[in-house]
Amino acid sequence: MHHLFELVLGKKDLSRAGDLFSLDDAEIEGSLSEALEQIKIISSSSDYQTNDNDQAVVEICITRITTAIRETSSIEKHGKALVALWESCLEHNLKPSGKDEDTPHAKIASDIMSCILQNYNRPPIMALAVPVAVKFLQRGNKELCRNMSSYLSLAAITKADLLADHTDAIVKSVLQGISPDWTPPSPGEAVQGQFHLDTGFGGICPFKNILVPCEEQLH
Repeated sequence: MHHLFELVLGKKDLSRAGDLFSLDDAEIEGSLSEALEQIKIISSSSDYQTNDNDQAVVEICITRITTAIRETSSIEKHGKALVALWESCLEHNLKPSGKDEDTPHAKIASDIMSCILQNYNRPPIMALAVPVAVKFLQRGNKELCRNMSSYLSLAAITKADLLADHTDAIVKSVLQGISPDWTPPSPGEAVQGQFHLDTGFGGICPFKNILVPCEEQLH
């Protein structure tokens, strides 16, 4: 790992974190996966959610890493480490506080999401990302869910079969937009009424007499 990443992440040195932006992308590209693994360790620590210094270090490093990945077109090289960090956020609280402020792990998930899912036209990356992405849809963060849905809709246009195994989870997430207290009806049961919800799949869609698909209809 590049010595500056070792210093910033190893010692959690916020005072040197900004220096990462003075380095050429090519100079640090070979260190990005290892740096992501170190960030995963830091963000999984028991005191991370209350440690402002560690959160700031992680946020700066993620910004630098995702920028370098985009500029060097190395997403396929570092995609596995990026998705692993992204998935680790699911182990923590993602629901915003009463002030609608994202939790530390929701911030990480949001920052990484755009870097990964902007590559919706790259099947190898989507094969890694889609199984993780659908897990975020029912984690109680509406903004994260809305953005995730938008990217998934693009992925579906490009390569629909990537979402085939996850249709059930996606349908349930869309229907749950009706009400926070909504629970899935039995397969084949109609939900009566007129509803409008922001699905993220093309804007506001009206639903009337929603029919929950049977298992065999989802594949």
